Amino acid sequence: MRLGVISDVHGNLPALDAVFESMPPVDRLVCAGDVVGYNPWPEECVSELAERDVPTVSGNHDRAVTSGTGFRFNSMAAAGVDYARDALSPASMEWLSGLPKTRTLADGRVKLAHGHPNDPDRYTYPDDFSPSLLDDEDLLVLGHTHVQGHRIYDDGIVLNPGSVGQPRDGDPRAAYAVADLDAMEIETERVAYDIDRVAERVREVGLPERLASRLYEGK
Repeated sequence: MRLGVISDVHGNLPALDAVFESMPPVDRLVCAGDVVGYNPWPEECVSELAERDVPTVSGNHDRAVTSGTGFRFNSMAAAGVDYARDALSPASMEWLSGLPKTRTLADGRVKLAHGHPNDPDRYTYPDDFSPSLLDDEDLLVLGHTHVQGHRIYDDGIVLNPGSVGQPRDGDPRAAYAVADLDAMEIETERVAYDIDRVAERVREVGLPERLASRLYEGK
């Protein structure tokens, strides 16, 4: 089985479309959360994943939008949450609010979480990966940090596919991964997209300027 793995789309439709166009044939897509927030296409990104029936877990921005709470977000994150809350249709809000914090797939071989399998809001960077994060699954997929990386252990693989919509690892290209569960191999990928289009739209809708400029920096 080959899985296309994405995370942290954050309302960036041009990046998501570029990832889908670039991704090789896979048996299934999965998403480790934060479909919305920051960028100006929350409705379209939710619709894309819902229509494709992509198994997805809830990220902290997803939960902030559906719960009406900003948690401890800075002003940029809070602005993205408020924008998404206003932009989402009732059907998309319902889909987003129904996402679980963790889920298992492929007869238990794959587990999805957003930040950490025991705490969805804990940042777990690739440097923090260890076999202790694994339970019975062969592949644990995490998001939240926007930093792409993976580790292969005797007991299984821990993977962060990186962020589709707002990379923070110094590479501004949209990130994703392909996991081969038969070979127990990971391909991490990057694809360029039209950042200018996103930046222009951020400014048009009145989101903070820094949300546009940081996309060019990959941080």
